[in-house]
Parts: sequence; C-alpha cells; structure tokens
Amino acid sequence: MRWRNLREHTVYENRWFRVNLADVELPDGRHLDHYLIRLRPVAVATAVNEANEVLLLWRHRFITDVYGWELAAGVVEDGEDPEAAAAREMEEETGWRPGPLTHLMTVEPSNGLTDARHLMYYATEAVQIGDPEDDFESDRREWVPLKGVPDMVGRGEVPAANMAAALLMLHHLRLGA
Repeated sequence: MRWRNLREHTVYENRWFRVNLADVELPDGRHLDHYLIRLRPVAVATAVNEANEVLLLWRHRFITDVYGWELAAGVVEDGEDPEAAAAREMEEETGWRPGPLTHLMTVEPSNGLTDARHLMYYATEAVQIGDPEDDFESDRREWVPLKGVPDMVGRGEVPAANMAAALLMLHHLRLGA
C-alpha cells in the first residue's frame, strides 16, 4: 500500500534542516497533512585495529539527556563526497585519521518522520594525528573490544539505533558472530 506525496511546502528552514508539510493521499483516497523533516545525509566512521578493538566516543546527548557510545559522525556538506565527510568527521572528533574506508551500511534512522540517510564506514587502520579538533563532541575516545559490542548494545550503552546497527554489523563482519 503506497502513500502518495502529492505536494509539500516548507514551513520552517535553517542550515541544518527543513520542516515541510505534505499533502499525502492514502491508498483509500483519503488525504492527510503530514509533517516531515528534510535533512542532509550524515557520514559516520570508525576504525577497527588488529586487536579487534573499535574506536568509539563516549558522549552526552542533551536532547535525550543520555550518555552513550557512538561513532564519529556529521553532516555531509554540499558537494562533499560522503566517504570524504566520514574521514573528516573521524579525524575532527577523535584525532585519528582513518586509512581507506569501506562502506559498512546505509540506514534511515527515522524514516517515518525524516528523510535522513546515514552512510556508515569503517577502516582497518588509523593513525593518531593529535588531539581531536572537536574535543567538545565527547568526554573521551577509546578503543573498545569489538567482542563486547553485543553486550554493550543490550545494556543500553549504545542508545542511538544507527550506531548500534553499525557496531553489530561490524561485530558480525569481523568476528563472524
């Protein structure tokens, strides 16, 4: 059953997002007004070292008032390649420059409300280039054993669904479990 977006218009906009109101036709012919948020893509990156440890950030999210483990992430700037954006974000937020990145997965974390796409990457090598440029993004950066990821997710230590999905996929690919 396909819902059809007949038209939409912007009711609010800033450099981060647009809030639009859509006239949606349901399969039975009824119409409803549906608000949606239009967002730029987000690029996400981490690295896994030879000891199968993954580079994570421990940070507080004020919106939900929750601490948790995350991967470096940020908006893909206009005209920027998502892979380059992922590498830039990892370097800015962790102080580690990733080696060649591999696309891990793309997720839509809230596709009933937003058109956000998160493009997730990982590297199997990284070089520490100094302190994070954006050290205000997290309380700390740590190499965490990948084998512990499922338990961390289960305990709620990785509250963001996109981050949990990426870490569980990385765990599966690297450790086969």
